[in-house]
Amino acid sequence: MSSALAALYPQHLATVRERTDKALALGGFDHLVVAAGRPIVRFLDDNYYPFAVSPHFKHWLPLIDAPGSWIAYTPGKKPRLIFLQPHDYWHVVPEAPSGYWVEHFDIVVIREPSEAAAHLPDATRSAIIADDNVRLDGFAPSATATVMDYLHFHRAFKTPYELALMRIASERGARGHRAAEAAFRAGKSELGIHMDYLGAVGQIDAELPYASIVGLNQHGSVLHYTNFDREPPKPSLSFLIDAGASASGYASDITRTYASPEVPEFQALIDSVEAAQQSFCAQVKAGLDYAKLHVHAHHVLAEVLREHGFIRMSAESAVASGVSAVFFPHGLGHGIGMQVHEVAGFQESEHGGFIKRPDGHPYLRLTRTLAPGMVVTIEPGLYFIDMLLAELKEKPEAKDIDWARVDAFRKYGGIRIEDDVVCTAGEPENLTRDAFGQVAA
Repeated sequence: MSSALAALYPQHLATVRERTDKALALGGFDHLVVAAGRPIVRFLDDNYYPFAVSPHFKHWLPLIDAPGSWIAYTPGKKPRLIFLQPHDYWHVVPEAPSGYWVEHFDIVVIREPSEAAAHLPDATRSAIIADDNVRLDGFAPSATATVMDYLHFHRAFKTPYELALMRIASERGARGHRAAEAAFRAGKSELGIHMDYLGAVGQIDAELPYASIVGLNQHGSVLHYTNFDREPPKPSLSFLIDAGASASGYASDITRTYASPEVPEFQALIDSVEAAQQSFCAQVKAGLDYAKLHVHAHHVLAEVLREHGFIRMSAESAVASGVSAVFFPHGLGHGIGMQVHEVAGFQESEHGGFIKRPDGHPYLRLTRTLAPGMVVTIEPGLYFIDMLLAELKEKPEAKDIDWARVDAFRKYGGIRIEDDVVCTAGEPENLTRDAFGQVAA
């Protein structure tokens, strides 16, 4: 795979440079300066949180463990990497840069963070992308909204190199999900399942793109459940896992829901949600208004609720009254790439602007029209959330709910099924399904 990445990388870098040239021209800057970032110390402590490199830094090169380093770029010139390799016997010192990308950079090695300033361009003429943790005199964040809006808007369109890395991340995630399902079938606890997931992916928690959600039984109804029970429930009826993997800083984001053989009624509901999810994935095509797909998903899932006997109203009434949002309270998905929730999901154009969410859908994270190169998640769900159900029970629509059937399903928690899908000039590419096809069950 490294040879394939080596072949794709020059075109990726050329694209990043071209976008940067235009952003700098729009903003009236001569140079771009990007900080990798620094570890953040814990409050009243001398330990640090795990380091997470700036997405703007790793967009240029596959270097994700280089705290204190910088990239400097001037249009028409070779980009420069100022690489911090400190004299340090307390920690593992980053190895000297190597690999398919190094020939494309002028590389300067420094030993102290303060030495970076001597190798950076005039700060007053630079768009500096950094956070307040940088601590380098004269190089505070200065990139304007004009520059950031342009870069963020176009970052949605992945290069072939980026898609290759996302395929790797998807395959790693699929391996982890196969191991997690096997652990659930073997009766392991949430913590045990998570440990098997990490082993199969080959990454520790800090290397994953986000904190894994591993929920058994009712825990599947907590949308961002990140506890890990040490003992399995008895019996273990259902399992929802939302977990991804990384490849050179690019993410996969995958969710699956499973039922034990003892609960065929829940498996039937999973099957219906999966059929709906696959129909949504098939619609990821150029020109699609993602917000409209989200609203369409509500109508389809409301019909699933009706067919399975949870509601006695039409799908249209369920959506209009907000009943569908009780069972499907989050957005259909979001952009994904270097960040799990990729930036500029609401951005109207390269010059900024905001595309509002549909009324009554406050948690949707993407409202843009899809175009080739964009990668989105498709993650519909149906849940039995006590708090939301209690609120529904106090409304007039409560009369159209079969509460006995709802109560019978509370013990299963909920269902979410999520794939990462590439919008192309033709049929969509489902990174997740392709990855599962490559990983043995």
